[in-house]
Amino acid sequence: MMHFILVTYDIENDRRRTKIHKILSNFGSSVQYSVFECFISEEDFGELRKKLKKQMDPNHPDDSIRYYTLCRSCVEKVLVEGNRDFNIEGPFIIA
Repeated sequence: MMHFILVTYDIENDRRRTKIHKILSNFGSSVQYSVFECFISEEDFGELRKKLKKQMDPNHPDDSIRYYTLCRSCVEKVLVEGNRDFNIEGPFIIA
């Protein structure tokens, strides 16, 4: 089963922030520099979290990565204004 997960991050260190961006680029589409839309399997989501966690600085109070899992009806209600389309490549089963 595939999931739609919105991933956001706030990392102060430039080097670690760039690494996190590169990792996320392999799992989803960047909609802003620190925001990614990911259509991802449960297994790949676990792998993604593991890779990102390695880049975190547990001693830095302002570092954070957030994962928002959206249900199918939420994804169907996504509104985009502007020039970037919201493309769902399929087939996907979103729970």
